[in-house]
Amino acid sequence: MSALAATSMVSAPSADEPFSAASCTLTRTDAHHSEGLDTWNAAYPRPAGRLNAVMVFLSFPDSHPLTTPEDLAAVHFPATSDFFHRASYGRFSLHPHALRDWIRMPHPSTAYAIQRDWTTRHRSAYLRDALAAADPRVDFSRYDVVYFVADPDAPGVDSDATKVVNLDTPLRADGTDIRRVVTVFEDHPPDRLVLAHETGHVFDLPDLYHRPVDGKGDWDTHVGDWDLMGSQFALAPDLFGWHKWKLGWLDSRQVRCVRGSKPVRLTLEPLGAGPGVPVTGAAGAPSFGLGRGIKLAVVRTGPDTVLAFEARAPVGDDVGACRSGVLVYRVSVTTRSGDGPVQVVDAHPRTGACWGDSVYPPLADAPVALGESFTVPGEGVRVEVEGRTASGAWTVQISTGRDKEGSADQGGSAGEGRGGEDA
Repeated sequence: MSALAATSMVSAPSADEPFSAASCTLTRTDAHHSEGLDTWNAAYPRPAGRLNAVMVFLSFPDSHPLTTPEDLAAVHFPATSDFFHRASYGRFSLHPHALRDWIRMPHPSTAYAIQRDWTTRHRSAYLRDALAAADPRVDFSRYDVVYFVADPDAPGVDSDATKVVNLDTPLRADGTDIRRVVTVFEDHPPDRLVLAHETGHVFDLPDLYHRPVDGKGDWDTHVGDWDLMGSQFALAPDLFGWHKWKLGWLDSRQVRCVRGSKPVRLTLEPLGAGPGVPVTGAAGAPSFGLGRGIKLAVVRTGPDTVLAFEARAPVGDDVGACRSGVLVYRVSVTTRSGDGPVQVVDAHPRTGACWGDSVYPPLADAPVALGESFTVPGEGVRVEVEGRTASGAWTVQISTGRDKEGSADQGGSAGEGRGGEDA
């Protein structure tokens, strides 16, 4: 889909701001869902304040629904809205408006050949028929997000086909251009947080999983459990700090750009901690004082790449996190959605964790833990996790000088180690 005019998000740093977040801002490229955040792609609604979503429930002549629209809406909301409310620290509110009745499609479900990689012809026919059937009942000009939810028990519905359809030529209804639609074909009950994942695409976030060429093998080798856009089943699905910065949920003062040859010591708040969200402090007592401090540290590694550092702990959307510590990941703005624009760096490459629960156990213990140090392979950037504050934040030291490549080490010593569719 062609990008519309973009508006500036950040300004260039001044000479007296050596740690300004703008120093590490990457320029958005024409890669699909580019991770650049110097400007906002105005072709996408920005998740700030309140957005309204409509849920349209579609039935078919070849099946009698076995559930109700109310039941289907309840498995997605308020869970989806709650996820975004916590992830945005209350800065974004998604309000669903669910129709109470089924809307009948003109053709049997099998006529649309619904599947993960369905043809443009069948996809277009489905969207065209759905919009025509719903238009008498829905004023689409009132909504920022559109969900077409199919009867999960219809014989032609494939639960693997849920995705966002991005349209080069928008649909038109009620004087409004509809440029993307979330098509929901989930089983009942659906995948956990699947609608939050798809809604992330509506806000210009990329797929972070790795799709094997033959469809077999691990899909979660890039980011494991550490972001919803990698897996809706993730143990720690909170969005990366880089994504929160991109979406406008982190202020520039909450991002620290680490530059120069001297080590920089800073305090990182847990990413999931927001105002009023309890975090277990170093002494084991809940603390409510976090939420407005530094959430993200960034080291620029090239014109189109950075290393990002953030503290992850079992709080907020990360309440099920397998391990706590400082997570390190690479970001590339020239890498398109699905090809690995973000890749977690494993601080413990010889071990895994949470076998049987994690979507990808080798990365479940990726964070640098308390008392450990880690030098990022190939970059010479080193992070030491020195301690915890009474409120539960993490004190770290980051240096950008070249050093030995390595995995995490106990005791803080320098160790050795290593326009289309969105599903």
